[in-house]
Amino acid sequence: MHRCTRFSTTYDGKKAIIGSRHFVEEDEGIKFTKKQQKIIEENIKEYSVIYLAIGKKLQGILCISDPVRDEAHDVISKLKELGISNVVMLTGDSENAAHKIANDLGITQYKSQVLPEDKASIIQELKDEGHQVIMVGDGINDSPALSAADVSVAMRNSSDIAREVADISLLSDDLYDLVTLRKLSTGMLDKINTNYRHIVMFNGSLIGLGLLGIIPPTTTSLLHNLSTMLFGLRSTKSVLDEENPVVIDTQVVSNQDALIGEAAK
Repeated sequence: MHRCTRFSTTYDGKKAIIGSRHFVEEDEGIKFTKKQQKIIEENIKEYSVIYLAIGKKLQGILCISDPVRDEAHDVISKLKELGISNVVMLTGDSENAAHKIANDLGITQYKSQVLPEDKASIIQELKDEGHQVIMVGDGINDSPALSAADVSVAMRNSSDIAREVADISLLSDDLYDLVTLRKLSTGMLDKINTNYRHIVMFNGSLIGLGLLGIIPPTTTSLLHNLSTMLFGLRSTKSVLDEENPVVIDTQVVSNQDALIGEAAK
């Protein structure tokens, strides 16, 4: 299996093929002239390229441009600010296209011409290195990688199988929802840890005061129940309150997190 979909048919009694250069040149034995090679080098630039050959002769190239979404760069920057410093792009696009997209988005690590099973293998390698991996995808070919990640996220218009496999399915295709999701998850974890520490300290104090005979058991019970209600009410406050932004504990959100995904298109 090659790193590009390929087609073969007949046209005017001649065999016509379209696909990657590997398929056209190596598998089908189509020879490229020096003039054709020069034209290709001058035109492919940042595009993904597929080749058309008819009757054992190269007849044309198709340069495909798939621009990223306007908000993608800002979203990635915000995710990095929230503790996800290792952002990796895995794409089936050509090296030229992948390099251009990575530069536009400020991504330093990417892999091009990646097959679905390769994505899953790369994620497993990152996990073996000790990273906690978040995978964001939307296509059928992302499903193996989504299932391999520690946490997987599917966008609203993802394929059915991607939404089925993913741990989280977003209700919109707004990339800023990924930032909200990160703030929500870290904020909830911070709230749980804070409540746990406060509850342990408060109840521990009640036990100590009760053992010393400073307060009677009835008062201890009353204060315990009141504290439970207080912490419960405190927990209902939104962690996304704009006036009280989520504070990320850098010791909890470490650089071991990795966000994996295709280019945001």
